[in-house]
Amino acid sequence: MTEAGSERIQKVLSRAGVASRRTVEQMIENGRIRVNDEPARLGQRIDPTKDVVKVDGSRVPLHEDLVHYMLNKPAGVVATADDPEGRPTVVELVDPAARVWPVGRLDLDSEGLILLTNDGELTLHLTHPRYGVAKTYVAEVEGSFSPRIARALERGIELDDGPTAPARVKILERSARGSVVELVLHEGRNRQVRRMAEAVGHRVRRLHRSVYAGLGVGGLAPGEWRELTEREVERLRRSGPPRS
Repeated sequence: MTEAGSERIQKVLSRAGVASRRTVEQMIENGRIRVNDEPARLGQRIDPTKDVVKVDGSRVPLHEDLVHYMLNKPAGVVATADDPEGRPTVVELVDPAARVWPVGRLDLDSEGLILLTNDGELTLHLTHPRYGVAKTYVAEVEGSFSPRIARALERGIELDDGPTAPARVKILERSARGSVVELVLHEGRNRQVRRMAEAVGHRVRRLHRSVYAGLGVGGLAPGEWRELTEREVERLRRSGPPRS
């Protein structure tokens, strides 16, 4: 009989942000996880409110309320939980009582919507390439961004880490001095929008992420944040590539 309140250990540790379920299984096989001072077993069920789980000797907090935040990240803030160079981080801008981490990347000079949570399962869903979650960026670039270049980016171009997946590109403004372009990507590579633009001859002056997985930044001013609603969180859990 299954004990009430118990869950498989892989699910619990994934939700706690330790690692993906598959990686947790490997950690169990390698003897890195203990439950109540006994070696964990594959498929073992635990009660997050009662059992003590340690990974590599350190206790993992399991019974923690899940929180989900949306932040309008200003430029000059690092999208990490901590920074060895002492620069301000996105985690410092939200509720100081919550132990959260940023979901995905947004480089130092970029602005806009970033999600922060302590929900490991949702983080994996939003960042794993398999789900192809859409992200919308508005880039101010140097020079006149032609329809021909937009079509090239839509088909995919070659970068130093491989070809990019098809994207949606819309020219919002265009002049010889500069252009404003909207890009919708389903990848999460490091500095991808900037590298794509530079590869076709346009340096990005300013980059703002306006939408993540269907959620817009709305009226949040730079540096402002809010907690997501239950409906928004459920929408994120169902997010993925558009159906054909």
